[in-house]
Amino acid sequence: MLVIFFWWIFDLFVLFLGLDYSRWGVQENAFGGGNAELQIFTDRAKNVRVENGHLVLEAHRDNAGISGTVREYSSGRVRTKHRGDWKYGRIEVRAKMPIGQGIWPAIWMLPPDDKYGGWALSGEIDIMEYRGQNPKQVLGTLHYGGGWPNNKFSGAEFDLKSGSFSDDFHTFAIDWTEGKIVWTIDGKPWQTQTKWHSDNGKFPAPFDQRFHLLLNLSVGGHFVGAPNETTKFPQKFLIDYVRVFQ
Repeated sequence: MLVIFFWWIFDLFVLFLGLDYSRWGVQENAFGGGNAELQIFTDRAKNVRVENGHLVLEAHRDNAGISGTVREYSSGRVRTKHRGDWKYGRIEVRAKMPIGQGIWPAIWMLPPDDKYGGWALSGEIDIMEYRGQNPKQVLGTLHYGGGWPNNKFSGAEFDLKSGSFSDDFHTFAIDWTEGKIVWTIDGKPWQTQTKWHSDNGKFPAPFDQRFHLLLNLSVGGHFVGAPNETTKFPQKFLIDYVRVFQ
């Protein structure tokens, strides 16, 4: 029997009031979050809030400080860890991108349990990554294989035929079944992966365990480089809805 489970926006975000903390946790991180990122992640409404029916993750150049650490940039990250963890299903997010050199929003998934070991033995699913300096393109990637630095990755890029991802909302999704992950944009498939591995498990490991969802807006890092004089702040990553079908 097929069981359909979905969260609509009014389940995920308490409209006009704030996040539904039974579904989401706000991460604080004074050291960027990895990948040589330049921001602090805070739980301030300035960085994470619900506004006009959208989740807003907003980056500022404001020399914010937490835990005794001050950084030039601040931003927001939320996740469903231990509030929403799924094995297989359709994970769908409708979002509008910011724009600018060094701006890095992402929709991605990690396992809450690390069944096969630390990153990337237990895997990572990047539903959508985006470089603000290249607003016509997004990427979808899997990370797996061995523990860092013996990890592997595979993925592809998708380019809009006209306009940019900062012009309007688009729907980013994966359809994840045993041994197969299909990426879609606005309901149209654009990438399929069926080959991966984990050094500590048999295929379809590591993508045969529960994963949770993360949404964040990073500033700088190896993937995008630092902002420059053309980058304007604040920057907003807007999420219209998140739906999970299982």
